[in-house]
Order: sequence, then structure tokens, then C-alpha cells
Amino acid sequence: MRGLFARFYPDEWIDSTYRIDFAGLYADGYRGVIFDIDNTLVPHGDPADERAVRLFASLKEIGFEACLLSNNQRERVASFNDRVGVYFIENAHKPSTKNYRRAMELMHTDLSDTIFVGDQLFTDIYGAKRTGIRAILVSPIHPREEIQIVLKRYLERIVLYFYKRSLGKRERGRCR
Repeated sequence: MRGLFARFYPDEWIDSTYRIDFAGLYADGYRGVIFDIDNTLVPHGDPADERAVRLFASLKEIGFEACLLSNNQRERVASFNDRVGVYFIENAHKPSTKNYRRAMELMHTDLSDTIFVGDQLFTDIYGAKRTGIRAILVSPIHPREEIQIVLKRYLERIVLYFYKRSLGKRERGRCR
């Protein structure tokens, strides 16, 4: 099963976008961050809140370029971006790699210095991994989601079960 699911495994799994050590990532040489919006930065459908505004101000202060990459339509993505003021791509067709690459073009970054942050394995993480970008999975902010996402979450649980098992094996392997 590991081989079958490995393409969906994140490089890192963190409880919240707001717990990521962006200053540390910048020190490690990363210069661009691509974000999903819904349930990654705010609950599904919500506007940018003060926490999101502070995050993007902090990223700019650190020196990061940022881009929102969403499968939502322009109205949703543009209205969210009004408060955070970064690059954005709507109707991205994730997990297609085309717009992950376009985001890097906008930010003037490449595969080696770009990170993706999102909450869904089969769109966000899989697309980033297919593109060759370091992918950070975050736990969804809120349980309110569209029905098609709710159904995917059941399948994600299976993949995450094997992901956690693979981490356990790597940890045990280091102890030998």
C-alpha cells in the first residue's frame, strides 16, 4: 500500500498554517510560499481575517513572495486577496501542475525555493508533489466543507493512516 499512496504523502504535516516556522524556512533558503485558501487560511468561504492579514504582513517582512492558488472562482479568490495583497490564481484546476508553475513564475521562484501549504491531499498536496514542490499539509481549520470535500476526507484518512505508519517505520529504522 505504501507505494500506492506515497504520491499523496506530504513532506511535512503540521497542525495549522499559523504554526509553521516561516522565518526558519526562509533561513533554509525558501523564498516563495503558495497557499490554498479555504480551510488552510480561514474556514471555508470566510473572508481574510486579522490572523491571515498578520500572517501575510509577516511573510512580506521576512522577505517571502506569496501566491494564493485556489480552485475557487475569481470573485472568491480576489475578495480574499483584497486584504492580504499577494499574487493569486483562481480556478487553478489542482492537482494540475500548470498553475503551481505559473505561481512560481509570478513569484520569481523555482522548485528549489518554493513551498506549498494546503489542507487537502488529493488536490493541494498531490499537485505540489507532482510539480516537485515541497508540500506542507495542514489540518483543516473548520469541519464545515462542501459535500465533495467531505467525501474525499474519508479517503484521506486511509492515506494518512499509511503515511503515519511510514513515519513510524522510519523512526524505528533510525533507532537501529
